Amino acid sequence: MIRVAGIADDSIVDGPGIRVTVFGQGCPHHCPGCQNPETWSFEGGLEMEEETLAEQIQRNPLAKGVTFSGGEPFAQAAGFAKLARLLRAAGYELAAYTGYTFEQLYAMEDPAIRDLLGQLEILVDGPFVEAERSLSLRFRGSRNQRIIDLPKSLAAGKAVLCTAERWTGEEA
Repeated sequence: MIRVAGIADDSIVDGPGIRVTVFGQGCPHHCPGCQNPETWSFEGGLEMEEETLAEQIQRNPLAKGVTFSGGEPFAQAAGFAKLARLLRAAGYELAAYTGYTFEQLYAMEDPAIRDLLGQLEILVDGPFVEAERSLSLRFRGSRNQRIIDLPKSLAAGKAVLCTAERWTGEEA
């Protein structure tokens, strides 16, 4: 079960191409200047079964990717990991935004967090920092945030930045 704040069926701002973005409800970070402060409360939103969410996402014939945002997806890591497995089996590219850094998540050694990390291709990490805000950044809100290649990072045991042009806007 995932507590969902909302779903954007045709997002072009949360990753390359047309994507579905699932906004988790609940966030411990409370970043000043957050664009989704209504997702902070862990009491709001609507509880949805992972299978129901996956079915809803698959109804969009144009979406090839799914992004988990928030709130904080890693605050509901087990549910998002289950959803990720269902979507991965259906061939979607998976990404997530988090207010944690990769290093913080990796150090937690929580099986649900490790499971979710292992299902994703891309992690946009780090809290939103208002003083670092820039509208020119691709798929990031502030300069401190990184676009991380998760399979490479998990294999290396350290953050490896994504170099794919479709994510960075720069040729590798």
